[in-house]
Amino acid sequence: MSQLRSKVITLYKHLQYLGREYPGLNGPQKFRKQIHDAFMNHKDEQDPKKIVALLAQGRYLAKEVEALYSLKKYRSVKQRYSYND
Repeated sequence: MSQLRSKVITLYKHLQYLGREYPGLNGPQKFRKQIHDAFMNHKDEQDPKKIVALLAQGRYLAKEVEALYSLKKYRSVKQRYSYND
């Protein structure tokens, strides 16, 4: 159970870190609050299978946010270096 606890804490910290650059007006604060609320909603979960499923869902969310950031960077680089012919 302590291994799952450490994985949950690590995922929480990673998502909070990713939220610092979330786009939009009040994006970072809103994203971090949503992450905090989601973790607090499941704080009393005891079933290891359910916890593993929630961890998988959290890792999927982290990958989606990372993809969003990389797409944002790609678009800005493309816009800077595109030639208007």
